[in-house]
Amino acid sequence: MTDGVLLDEFPEHDENYRAGFASFVGRPNAGKSTLTNALVGEKVAITSSKPQTTRHTVRGIVTRQGAQLVLVDTPGLHRPRTLLGSRLNDLVVDTLSEVDAIGFCLPADEKVGPGDRFIAAQLAKVSHKPVVALVTKIDTVAPSQVPEKLIAADQLGREHLAGEKKQADGFAAIIPVSAVDGTQVDTVADELTKMMPISPPLYPTGELTDEPEAVMIGELVREAALEDVRDELPHSIAVTVEEMTPREGRPDDRPLLDVYATIHVERDSQKAIIIGKGAGRLKQIGSQARQGITKLLGTPVHLDLRVKVTKEWQRDAKKLNRLGF
Repeated sequence: MTDGVLLDEFPEHDENYRAGFASFVGRPNAGKSTLTNALVGEKVAITSSKPQTTRHTVRGIVTRQGAQLVLVDTPGLHRPRTLLGSRLNDLVVDTLSEVDAIGFCLPADEKVGPGDRFIAAQLAKVSHKPVVALVTKIDTVAPSQVPEKLIAADQLGREHLAGEKKQADGFAAIIPVSAVDGTQVDTVADELTKMMPISPPLYPTGELTDEPEAVMIGELVREAALEDVRDELPHSIAVTVEEMTPREGRPDDRPLLDVYATIHVERDSQKAIIIGKGAGRLKQIGSQARQGITKLLGTPVHLDLRVKVTKEWQRDAKKLNRLGF
């Protein structure tokens, strides 16, 4: 037994087995979380059209024949404007220093811009880490446009990553991919797997993530709260799970889990938006989140949501610590 896990729970492996960590980076909303979920085959990272959705490094575990790939989905690198933004950037940099390979997500539906160049410059500082360019969201552009996107990615790599300390020609590989329709998802897994070190498997068979359940539940609530909200609100939303308790007196074949969670916002006006007229918006958030939580835990859930104004929490170190950042 290793760390409480039976050895035979780990996949069989030979001396050529590869296992290691890869991290996806990119501008906010570049498709990192969606690609992580596509590779794992289950939802382990929340997705949203709103930028800066991801706030935790979520490990998605892909166990394949002869290899295990542990994907670390990070927050989007960006020029920080708040203490929260600075902490998220620090989290990304710390993660990149520990992984075996990096996937740089460049969305096909947007031109390479200053944000991408900023990230490429940061990657140039991470010595001896192979970087693969992943041109994401190719399903959103015409096939005839994909080659020019690949050329733009190649040029970005040559400008920032070529040299003695990095790949001589910039990116180690450039792969067009669509996580939505599955195009080239396996190719991404193949390329990253080749870059992993020789190692026995790191996680038992069947594990898809090592993210704590409470954190994933909080993220599912936040994902539901992010739907159809005003542009200024997403960054002000945080969720804490206060308690998870099996309902007493329930028969064994009809269990029910009571989950109590708090949605934190920064202003009274934001609280009113989340609650909505007649609490209709909050009920909608609860209904959507409950479906995801039930699927995650495999048991029926009663979700009790409350909304709390935690003023200026993004800029207050003590409040950030209490909220888990």
